[in-house]
Amino acid sequence: MRKAEIKRTTSETDISVKLVLGSADESAIRSGVPFFDHMLNAMSRHGRIFIELECRGDNALDDHHSVEDIGICMGKAFRKALGDKSGIARFGQAQVPMDEALCQSVVDIGGRAYFKYTGQDLKGVINTYHEELTLEFLRSFADNAGINLHVMLFYGENRHHIHEAIFKSLGVALRRAATIDPEYANTVPSTKGVIA
Repeated sequence: MRKAEIKRTTSETDISVKLVLGSADESAIRSGVPFFDHMLNAMSRHGRIFIELECRGDNALDDHHSVEDIGICMGKAFRKALGDKSGIARFGQAQVPMDEALCQSVVDIGGRAYFKYTGQDLKGVINTYHEELTLEFLRSFADNAGINLHVMLFYGENRHHIHEAIFKSLGVALRRAATIDPEYANTVPSTKGVIA
């Protein structure tokens, strides 16, 4: 079973996260940011990634530090859980609709960190959640997981639906990329022979 645990403490956040890849178990997520919990649960369920997460952050100031630092920890845990990446499919993509919203996420677990978002601006507020925090999470996750992540929001009107389509499509794309591909057996899917 591919799993990893990461703990990180700073003056702004205290985070512990455990990831198990390929698990349909119900996650236990307590980020301190309710809407973000809902999004991570959607990513977890559709990505078949068990997430046990506890974050104590300076939320009285802002949710930014918590969301960004969770991205750091989850990225590190995802990378660690993959080990040397032998046998993985490496590439994954998913288009996911959520009612009127449609999003596509494309990933390459190739050791090269890059994040690109295209689509309408995410600058509003959902309850107390600032939409740009989703981009902060995605960027810090991609950087620390060592993956290429391209997220394309084609359209959407309801802000909740937009973010849910983003997180669900990311989960499915990660699941597909991390799946063991029998054609690769015990080889690393890279012409270099290694994915760092």
